[in-house]
Amino acid sequence: MKTASDIILRPIISEQSTEHVDLKKYVFEVAPSANKIEIKKAIEDLFEVEVSKVTTLNMKGKAKRQGRYPTGKRKDWKKAVIRLTESSKTIEFFEGLM
Repeated sequence: MKTASDIILRPIISEQSTEHVDLKKYVFEVAPSANKIEIKKAIEDLFEVEVSKVTTLNMKGKAKRQGRYPTGKRKDWKKAVIRLTESSKTIEFFEGLM
């Protein structure tokens, strides 16, 4: 059985993701094997909020040059955009970023 901390790996903090905090949208990197139901339960358990919608995207790793010929690649990862209900409280981790 996966725990919530196994599913939610880290928050994604970028300029684009912080613009949507006032709309109660938050972005996280999640485990590639996690589905939307598991992600929703993990967010609700970790932050004690109500999730209304989960959108997931599989992000391809970028090509990374490591010298002259051997071209490397960053790892593929999964991104989840979480939308909270209107009655839900905000996630306190993201409050100081705006």
